[in-house]
Amino acid sequence: MTTNATCDVSTYMCSDVGLLLPLINEYTWPIPGRAAIYFFALLYSFLGISIIADIFMGAIETITSHEKTIFIADIGSGTKETTVRVWNGTVANLTLMALGSSAPEILLSVIEITGNQFKAGALGPGTIVGSAAFNLLCITGICLMAIPDQETRRIESIKVFAITSTFSVFAYIWLIIILVFISPNYVDVWEAVVTFLMFPVMVILAYIADKDFCGKSKSAVSSSESELGLAFERDPGKNVKFDVGNIVHADEETILKVLRRMGSKANLSEEDEAKIAANIIAKNMSHGPGWYKMNAIRQLTGSAKLEPQVNEKQGAVLEKILSSEDFGSTGTLTELTQGGSLGVVEFAATSTAVLEKEGRAKVILMRHGNTEHRVLVRIETIDGTAEANSDYVPVKTTIVLEPGETSKHIDIEIIDDNIWEPDEVFFIKASVETDQLAVTGTRSICQITILNDDEPGTFEFEKPSYVFKESIGLACVPVIRSHGADGRVVVTWMTKNMTAINNRDFTGGEGELIFEHGEMRKMVEIQIHDDQVFEKDEHFDLSIIRVSEGAHIGQVKRTIVTIMNDDAFKGVVSRVVHLTNANLDAMRLETVTWSQQFEEAMNVNGGDIENAGGFDYFMHFLTFGWKVIFAIVPPPSIWGGWLAFFTSLGLIGGLTAIVGDLAGTFGCLVGLKDEVTSITFVALGTSLPDLFASKQAAVREKYADNSIGNVTGSNSVNVFLGLGLPWLIASIYWTLKGKTFAVPAGSLSFSVVLYTVCALIAIALLMVRRYTSIFGRAELGGPKVTKYVCAVFLIFLWIFYVIMSSLQVYGHIKVNF
Repeated sequence: MTTNATCDVSTYMCSDVGLLLPLINEYTWPIPGRAAIYFFALLYSFLGISIIADIFMGAIETITSHEKTIFIADIGSGTKETTVRVWNGTVANLTLMALGSSAPEILLSVIEITGNQFKAGALGPGTIVGSAAFNLLCITGICLMAIPDQETRRIESIKVFAITSTFSVFAYIWLIIILVFISPNYVDVWEAVVTFLMFPVMVILAYIADKDFCGKSKSAVSSSESELGLAFERDPGKNVKFDVGNIVHADEETILKVLRRMGSKANLSEEDEAKIAANIIAKNMSHGPGWYKMNAIRQLTGSAKLEPQVNEKQGAVLEKILSSEDFGSTGTLTELTQGGSLGVVEFAATSTAVLEKEGRAKVILMRHGNTEHRVLVRIETIDGTAEANSDYVPVKTTIVLEPGETSKHIDIEIIDDNIWEPDEVFFIKASVETDQLAVTGTRSICQITILNDDEPGTFEFEKPSYVFKESIGLACVPVIRSHGADGRVVVTWMTKNMTAINNRDFTGGEGELIFEHGEMRKMVEIQIHDDQVFEKDEHFDLSIIRVSEGAHIGQVKRTIVTIMNDDAFKGVVSRVVHLTNANLDAMRLETVTWSQQFEEAMNVNGGDIENAGGFDYFMHFLTFGWKVIFAIVPPPSIWGGWLAFFTSLGLIGGLTAIVGDLAGTFGCLVGLKDEVTSITFVALGTSLPDLFASKQAAVREKYADNSIGNVTGSNSVNVFLGLGLPWLIASIYWTLKGKTFAVPAGSLSFSVVLYTVCALIAIALLMVRRYTSIFGRAELGGPKVTKYVCAVFLIFLWIFYVIMSSLQVYGHIKVNF
């Protein structure tokens, strides 16, 4: 007896797993070949998601960088105009930035449910929990190891971190509560609504914590800097101006600081100098998490970099400049980087004066730059014309600057002997041991003058001649007071034309300096006119013509001021400034036109072929198709970035649907369940750009907020939007049909419980590190041994989570959910 059987070629192995795939019939394909094709297609799709995510983050950066003009109170003029960011930094990070980082996971969960007839799937939720585990455990561990030895990074916005970390843990506890206890294996509409509404609640509470509405209000400077999102911490508007996308434009003062360091370097063209200057400025800017993710993606895909690239010759000079010992100690690098990883300790002034009868000299010791560490400063007095124990009581002690402490007052006892004597001086010196995380600045020695009590003083110029560049703007000529400082004295000065003419080459005439009681040095300020014409050096006379009764005019009562023409040098500097800003403009996050986008997409390294390496060429060739396809997205310059935002979001959704099909089919072909595929391949693929971005931020930023501080916020958003939104849609759908939305607790609940335990351990470890000296009192970095021990432990927790979750999925671990 024979049986005729027909075979349906449309229902072959794993043919019904995907929503969109397969596009063609694969019935005759061998299983290993199909698995290999789907695996490499999955990897290639991850590259595509990275590239469209780069464009998506560019649109978000453009949106969140919008500014508005406001007027604030000013002591001098009543009000002054300034610009502030429309978006608060914390709100932007927890809304648009978090969406940009988590869009693939969120959209995968939404698409899986809507494409599966509103039934719960395993791929979306598993990817969300798996990504959360990888982000908190593995990324944090790698960032820990990335910090150079003995350096540390602390979370600055600790209150915001406390809010987001609490919600990130509670989010998963809430999942356990609703899936296991309230309505086991089902999700009601109200549960989905509460899950979704936790997102705006978290954002509001984080904003309150950021603005410190419930605590001590921030200072005006701090608040202004927070709103503006400034890249430099001190004196932010002095040498740079900020533009869309955190790009700065350097002025001549900034460039001159860098050119002075390159003055002795041979064979440098203006283009070389501009590249080096732009690189130094770009490296010392502070960026947000979106910038780091975009930069990481572009480095991985051979696209246009977000920092000026240097060739071998320029790189050698740059390395010498940055590594020179005096680059930081002279103050130049400190002014550019605001202290870098070290604190700078120095006196507030290089000289001070005290009347003998006052009995005590007060000196202020200041610290700026990195103030996060405890620093010991040795203070010692040194004799000058004043002698210890006869004119003053010597000081030889050690002062402790605690973390966060920026100044100390030092009192030195002055001995009043009631005998007339000339003014005398002695010195006080500050020094820091080499093993301290601080260096002494240029004002490490302060001169203290003991003044004769009853003399108003003698007034004269410090030098008989001065030279100023024509471009100086304001020439300051010092007048010094000696042999007494008693009472208020008016000093009258006057200019006299020589080759320089008043009101043409300078603004002079006659003026007054007022010395109050005890003041020793004042400046005559002369406005210098820059006519932008090359001419010979010019001179004018500046004299002290009279002083108040009882005071005296010294020997140097006349000085010659020379105005040195520098139009030729200014031309060089101006050209270097222009080239530097051109290099910085090329680093903008947003493109302006479609043609610019296609040009960058079709050229390796965005067109900077000179600085493209072998890896850039390989990855550009590999991702060329994705780059050209996604160049159709409207430039962020259109409609303030919103058109690019929604277009790229739609493309991410479509590509995510393909990724879901590829992952599900690949897992089916090799015998992996969706729960395991999601927490391994899919979670890793969507989180790798975040890993490289966080590692860069950990090394380069002064604080840990952009590296690990945003992880907890992103993990919270994943649950509230990635599960709350699709569950809300599905629960409403089934309620309208008179049924309840079924979500089997089983493997998902076990994975959530396991992750929650690991998350609590990880957050507790970070807090112990922050407040314990053995770990360096910081979340990242610190002593080498403890740093690596903590990093290995966190990575082990992630491996433990993956193994235990997989064992449970395959029934080796039994649960009663």
